[in-house]
Amino acid sequence: MPQIPSSITEADIFARIVHPENGCLSQEVSRFILDLRFEVEDITRMNELAEKNNRGLLSEAERQEMEKYLRVGNFLNLLHAKARRSLQNSSN
Repeated sequence: MPQIPSSITEADIFARIVHPENGCLSQEVSRFILDLRFEVEDITRMNELAEKNNRGLLSEAERQEMEKYLRVGNFLNLLHAKARRSLQNSSN
């Protein structure tokens, strides 16, 4: 049984489920996934939180909110990686 590091993140667990290195999605699904993006309002909020964080002014609730955005962004990056790999494999 593989040993799981104590500092494992949700993105680490999700990566083991998604296997972004394995490009086996259809072109249609891959393109759909690559179209998934944060809304403008979310990007604005993330920028606000990042700016407050840089100035050391985040409240605990804002820190938790920022971490949620970071986790979702990590998940989206993994899905995008799998979609890009799938499109690359389908063109070979």
